[in-house]
Amino acid sequence: MRKTLMFTRLCFLINLATDNWICGFEEVRSGLTTDVYLERMMETLRKDGKADTHVWAEFSGDLPDGYEWGVFAGLNEVMGLLNGRNVDVWALPEGSVFRGEDVNGIEEPVMVISGPYSEFALLETAILGILSYNCGVATAAARVKVAAEGAPVFAFGIRRMHPALAAVSDRAAYIGGVDGFSGVGAGRRLGITPVGTMPHSFILIYGRQEDAWSAFDKYAPPDVPRTLLCDTLSDEKDEVIRAAKLLGAKLAAVRLDTPKSRRGDFEHIVREVRWELDRLGFKKVKIMVSGGLDEKSIRGLKKAGADMFGVGTSIAAARVIDFSMDLCQVGGKPVSKRGRFSGVKSVYRCTECLIDVVVGWEDSVGKCPKCGGIMKPAMIKVMESGKPLVNEDIQKIRTRSMQQTLKLGLNLDSN
Repeated sequence: MRKTLMFTRLCFLINLATDNWICGFEEVRSGLTTDVYLERMMETLRKDGKADTHVWAEFSGDLPDGYEWGVFAGLNEVMGLLNGRNVDVWALPEGSVFRGEDVNGIEEPVMVISGPYSEFALLETAILGILSYNCGVATAAARVKVAAEGAPVFAFGIRRMHPALAAVSDRAAYIGGVDGFSGVGAGRRLGITPVGTMPHSFILIYGRQEDAWSAFDKYAPPDVPRTLLCDTLSDEKDEVIRAAKLLGAKLAAVRLDTPKSRRGDFEHIVREVRWELDRLGFKKVKIMVSGGLDEKSIRGLKKAGADMFGVGTSIAAARVIDFSMDLCQVGGKPVSKRGRFSGVKSVYRCTECLIDVVVGWEDSVGKCPKCGGIMKPAMIKVMESGKPLVNEDIQKIRTRSMQQTLKLGLNLDSN
């Protein structure tokens, strides 16, 4: 009881002494963001001489209702946590699609860790969080990009989550297939120029739309497309006409970010704007829409005439993928908890139709049970004795994601 009170008082003093609630990489890597029951478990296992028991652990995710596939992202962060630890890791290449279950209803692992349990037990919480969030964002971004049917999509959602996750979110969204993102943090890390237009506050400070637009055109770098926000103080159609007359041939696009309270039929507004631009001879001027968009609304807006999409909350604050870690082998013996399948598993994927079959670690699959195509192992060894074996370029990861998600397509009728 006395120790508990001392711990509580210490926590209280720490809370009073700091306004910084962001846990740094070393805190995470040291296991200081773990669930307390894992700490207590490891203390017991150490005292009983079982902490270093050799285990195999599988990571699999339950997809949200209506989702037929997810996009695997976050592997780079997981490898960073495990770097230098005595473990071997197999995983799907980052950017690969995955399912919750294979064609036979067997849970599909996206990653397998082998090694002494003590080497990664306290990192379980962090690894699951990394995979759940990254895969959730990448999957949401991929769904939006597939729905856009080739139209450019930009991630504008970092203001919808904790700033400590800004670069994480933009990277995952980029893996999912967005054409760009707004965050400068991810831009610096990835060497990609962030994308953005202008906020409503910019217009309000000038007080007159033409004054704000002219200032933007005067001072923005030459390589920044002249995309003007046209819905701040008056009717969208009116502002678009004024913007077109002001900038003329320099106008690249107009952006509509109309709030819900003024939106009415957003698709009809887009059709009106497209009509007026075409009527005035500005057929090359694109229409960008943003504000509350998701994979369902985008298709209708595209048919109405929207050319580009800025998507925020539905990507950055996406539904997480519910990942879990399960021991499947302990001390060389297959094990499982209730509701799971024992033994280490491998995933075979058809190179043609991309369906998956889960089999035992030493087993294999020859032909695809659906199309007769060639089946190949989907997971690769990414770490050996704590040393990373892969370090893929972000563009290669993104290309893999887009090729697979576009091939599988999107069934919005099931949502």
